[in-house]
Amino acid sequence: MPIYEYRCGNCKRRVSLFVQGFKENPEAACPICGSKDLSRLFSTFRIGKGEWYMRKGVYEDILDDHQLTRGLMANDSRALAEWNKRMMRATGDEVAPEYEEIQEKLEAGEPWQKVMSETQAALGLRDQSGGEKPSEKGEG
Repeated sequence: MPIYEYRCGNCKRRVSLFVQGFKENPEAACPICGSKDLSRLFSTFRIGKGEWYMRKGVYEDILDDHQLTRGLMANDSRALAEWNKRMMRATGDEVAPEYEEIQEKLEAGEPWQKVMSETQAALGLRDQSGGEKPSEKGEG
């Protein structure tokens, strides 16, 4: 089954979605902001087997790093930052400047819950107190 890339019209991020058949406007929503305003992108062809083996090796390296896995299990922000860094190196994907800012905060040891709450507030997904932001359509 194909995985297609889309650009979200709301948060402007590139997202990969599993879609059955070609659909210009998939019924799925952006996994980052929830918007259904998605536009199909033409991306390079990838052979999944090579990518899977590459990522499998990264996962195995992470699991073999007992200090890192203990940190992840303890919700340590620095361990999460290290995991993110290894995954980004493995995939070679470009990241948005906002992601780099999040990464720097995690590497500095800021609690990941605080970092995510601030990020969601900055994107307009939540208010600073962590609650759901009311809908602009007057539903909240």
